[in-house]
Amino acid sequence: MTMDEATVSDTATDAGASADDASLRDKVIDALRTVYDPEIPVNIYELGLIYDIAIDAAGAVAIEMTLTAPACPVAGTMPGTVQEAVGAVPGVSKVDVELVWDPPWDQSRMSEAAQLELGFL
Repeated sequence: MTMDEATVSDTATDAGASADDASLRDKVIDALRTVYDPEIPVNIYELGLIYDIAIDAAGAVAIEMTLTAPACPVAGTMPGTVQEAVGAVPGVSKVDVELVWDPPWDQSRMSEAAQLELGFL
């Protein structure tokens, strides 16, 4: 089982969304997969740190994400790293990243691939 991308809320894939919206969503997810937690050798998307991706018709992307713990040493820099990675995607006009703590992250949010990589399965 891979991470069920339907678990990440995404307004761009709601009923009536165009194929271009879905393509942009895929590119945003690909960009998120290039960002790694420096303490864990798995990307933030597969770790389940991305809670919500919303993309509007103008290409503005809003991301809600969390970290593995509130005291994470990258709490001050990770949102900017995510913003930079997603902002480099062609078609993205603006990126807002909000760091949230509710619900708290736990290992159940990780994809099966991430769990295998970390030896949890």
